Amino acid sequence: MASSVLISDTEPWKDLKAHVADINKTHLRDLMNDVKRSQLMTNEFDGILLDYSRQRATPETLEKLFKLAEAASLKEKINRMFGGEHINSTENRSVLHVALRAPRDAVIQSDGKNVVPDVWEVLDKIQKFSESIRSGSWVGATGKALKDVIAVGIGGSFLGPLFVHTALQTDPEAIETARGRQLHFLANVDPIDVARNIAGLNPETTLVVVVSKTFTTAETMLNARTLREWISSSLGPDAVAKHMVAVSTNLTLVEKFGIDPNNAFAFWDWVGGRYSVCSAVGVLPLSLQYGFSVVEKFLKGASSIDQHFYSTPFEKNIPVLLGLLSVWNVSFLGYPARAILPYSQALEKFAPHIQQVSMESNGKGVSIEGVILPFETGEIDFGEPGTNGQHSFYQLIHQGRVIPCDFIGVVKSQQPVYLKGEVVSNHDELMSNFFAQPDALAYGKHPEQLQKENVPEHLIPHKTFSGNRPSLSILFPSLNAYNIGQLLAIYEHRVAVQGFLWGINSFDQWGVELGKSLATQVRKQLNASRTKGQPIEGFNYSTTTLLKKYLEASSDIPADLPTLLPRI
Repeated sequence: MASSVLISDTEPWKDLKAHVADINKTHLRDLMNDVKRSQLMTNEFDGILLDYSRQRATPETLEKLFKLAEAASLKEKINRMFGGEHINSTENRSVLHVALRAPRDAVIQSDGKNVVPDVWEVLDKIQKFSESIRSGSWVGATGKALKDVIAVGIGGSFLGPLFVHTALQTDPEAIETARGRQLHFLANVDPIDVARNIAGLNPETTLVVVVSKTFTTAETMLNARTLREWISSSLGPDAVAKHMVAVSTNLTLVEKFGIDPNNAFAFWDWVGGRYSVCSAVGVLPLSLQYGFSVVEKFLKGASSIDQHFYSTPFEKNIPVLLGLLSVWNVSFLGYPARAILPYSQALEKFAPHIQQVSMESNGKGVSIEGVILPFETGEIDFGEPGTNGQHSFYQLIHQGRVIPCDFIGVVKSQQPVYLKGEVVSNHDELMSNFFAQPDALAYGKHPEQLQKENVPEHLIPHKTFSGNRPSLSILFPSLNAYNIGQLLAIYEHRVAVQGFLWGINSFDQWGVELGKSLATQVRKQLNASRTKGQPIEGFNYSTTTLLKKYLEASSDIPADLPTLLPRI
């Protein structure tokens, strides 16, 4: 049984609180002049370089954070996770997304059973199925090859696979293996998302992958029924079994839906949705698009970080260092947000995925024992690829609120371009900003510099940059499937480290449930009002007024919209 003592009651936490006063006496422009400190605050693993010297921290800070990790039993908690113990205590589950990318001969136990053979049984099934689709040995109801795939899912069944798909789209190897194929993701229950996904597609050449563990997720299943209608209205009801497959554990509902249970791909309750991209949730659609061999490299990249995280001392452990520094920024320096800034357009969907991984995991107000916390947890995560973000929200970061930044760079571009006569290549231009922005945030620009530049006195306050704004830089050698897997696992484990330190459960998400239950009440009311003319009852004045307005304004919308879909 874990201790019910809050981490904030421990001596290392109190020591760090007192240490803030020392840090507040420093400025990053001075700290960065300490070469020995900068050398100590860099780390490298497998070609990945982490530089956290632009954090508002000193080697003494790190020592105090390591003591906090010891007080929080961080190593023990990591071991318990990898050992398959039920660390998700509120749902009485193991947390074993690391098993999804473990080598075939690994042994990872859950409830006394090695789960790795089960994982590889599903992976082998995915490889066989995806190869049959890609080779054309499995064809649609009219005998045509299935070249287009729509993956239907929401939340963790969508954001992670979309991030990986977007990152692979411009990888040279993945381009070749995906030639002639299209992968789409349908998540939003908004019919506009349906219309956009099927625009230009032919049901005869389309395969739909429905991703829902229970096969009851409201938004996903309505979208699945809509696409089922799209297929059956064009090709006949019997075509569903040839054009739709499932990622689910509820074989009864899969069969009832019209999908052959043999074409259902399993995953397990020890896989949280936001950690499921390495399960059939992501591996099936990605393998259909890029081939299993490319996706296997992605899994191996994630596994390499798993082993690094599990076995490397904390002083050299990239996810641990990132997690410790995030706790320092949130709980001690009081920074509530974090910007994720990948200097690669291929990573444009990375920040949206990490928003869920981080904010759904660590957006908690009670300890794992249910004690209300006297401190804040989690960050507000957001981001855009550079240099787009520079022309969007960097103004706030430079001269407004202090927001710690993660700069993610890549040495070799997936698609290099060098124009004759240009000073640098396109990628060098991009990376010039990657290297410059962290220094601009750290050093700033003070009034004396502006005066020497003869800036008019009335403009000096507007052109002054306070600096002392923390960031860290992660530099990858390239951005292939292997590196993408590494990036994913680094951030997954960083989130876990933060939760382990704060003493919260990073692996449940009860906060998602309340809105769902209230939506059920509204759904029943809309049905009763539209079909039976029943008045709106049981809601507060505001909601009643909004519902009345909505029903009045939408009363002329036809009820048989799905029949219109084939003509979109």
